[in-house]
Amino acid sequence: MTADKNGFFISLEGGEGAGKSTQNKRIVEWLQVRGKTVVETREPGGTPVSEQVRQLLLDTRNAGLNPTAELLLMFAARSQLVQEVIGPALDAGHVVVCDRFADASFAYQGGGRELGAATVAQVEKIVLQGLRPDLTLLFDVPVELGMRRVAGRGAADRFENETLAFFERVRNAYLERAAAHPDRFHIIDASGNEEQVWRQVETILEGEPRL
Repeated sequence: MTADKNGFFISLEGGEGAGKSTQNKRIVEWLQVRGKTVVETREPGGTPVSEQVRQLLLDTRNAGLNPTAELLLMFAARSQLVQEVIGPALDAGHVVVCDRFADASFAYQGGGRELGAATVAQVEKIVLQGLRPDLTLLFDVPVELGMRRVAGRGAADRFENETLAFFERVRNAYLERAAAHPDRFHIIDASGNEEQVWRQVETILEGEPRL
């Protein structure tokens, strides 16, 4: 089961420094030019409650947060986002563009925190009841390059302070997830400049008949 048949659900995934935010803006503009009503959101966050959970998750003072608690908080924020934003938008026939969704938990908590995909899948089934994006764009970049990009942003959050080994596990989990769901995943080489990455994204969007 994917998104509601009336709407279309796009998720953007990738590790730190993959350039998702930059491409997100261009995707939204591309869709709007074509007359689509676009609802743009992000994870964790997107609602007042979910944004409070986001602050908790990213706060470096919470370094002792255990992996299972982290996973459950992610899905708590996600549940609120689906109920308040994503579900109603899809029911109304809109296009939803979300910066990360459940695949991020398979990568970060399942892979990075080593909880395993099976554990994440159990929580996903309870919370999302089969809801998945129609199209997932995975912005893939070598970990060291991504972290060099992040280093120029300012103070690191709780996730950005993790080790290179953590992010290698995240990247591998993302690639495994993409291999397991080729029907909706498209892997984008995000190591190039903005225009090089955008050309890949635009080709994928143009090839999607439902858009």
